[in-house]
Amino acid sequence: MEDGRRSARRKRERRLVIRKSLLQDPRAIGLAAVVAALALDQGHKFWMLEIYDIALRQPIRLTPFLDVVLSWNLGISYSLFAAQSDVGRLAIVALQSSIVAFLLLWLWRTPRRPTAAALGLVVGGALGNVCDRLLHGAVADFFYFHTALPVGPLANYVFNLADAAIFVGVALLVLESFAAGSDAPRTPAAG
Repeated sequence: MEDGRRSARRKRERRLVIRKSLLQDPRAIGLAAVVAALALDQGHKFWMLEIYDIALRQPIRLTPFLDVVLSWNLGISYSLFAAQSDVGRLAIVALQSSIVAFLLLWLWRTPRRPTAAALGLVVGGALGNVCDRLLHGAVADFFYFHTALPVGPLANYVFNLADAAIFVGVALLVLESFAAGSDAPRTPAAG
């Protein structure tokens, strides 16, 4: 009986150690962010396109400046480099895939958990948009931010959850770079 209790306690302790180590491991945190961003994006897109059928119900006004619509983006951000042909779409997928590979390498090598989480969001969002290009030939965007104010390109902007994950990830990288910069040792100025 005593051996059974000790064995059960050791198993619980091992599981706790594994859980704690996963929560401390930047790679695990980054990969969890990749999976979360990709799953949320693709799940939302599936629901909007296949279940809710946004194409038949649009536009849905949420606020005076934000609507839910369906917009197919053939290019990159703001429809830059719109690709009408299969070759063009494959070129965009190849470019995005090479960027994702670089970011995954960075994620794998970073010792910092905030950096890994931020990179995971960027990678997950980018993979969500790559999936769209491969499945639909274009990226499905749903959230239409608009205003009559003269605020430049944000006057009319359509995005999806993948884009939001990329934005949040990049913002976290910028913030984290400032925090990491304040931790760096100061060297006296030459001269």
